[in-house]
Amino acid sequence: MKNEDQKAHASLHHDHSTGEPRGFWRSRTAIALTGFLLIGGFLLVSEHRLHVLGYLPFLLVLACPLLHMFHGHGSHGAHRHRSKRDERAPEA
Repeated sequence: MKNEDQKAHASLHHDHSTGEPRGFWRSRTAIALTGFLLIGGFLLVSEHRLHVLGYLPFLLVLACPLLHMFHGHGSHGAHRHRSKRDERAPEA
């Protein structure tokens, strides 16, 4: 009986072709969890679609300052600093 339990446990966590562990995303648990999350997500979206669409204009207005805060300031430093190679006159 103990040997059968060990074989069953090994078959759940190892790929038979290579003998390596399969990982979480190839397990039965992950497949079932993914299925439940997809079904739950579909039901959530279908039931609350009108609520979300009502807030969509406000979310777009809120997105503008957030984009300016987090996306727009990264490249401004490159315009102020010039290297010594850029300061010398171009060669003819």
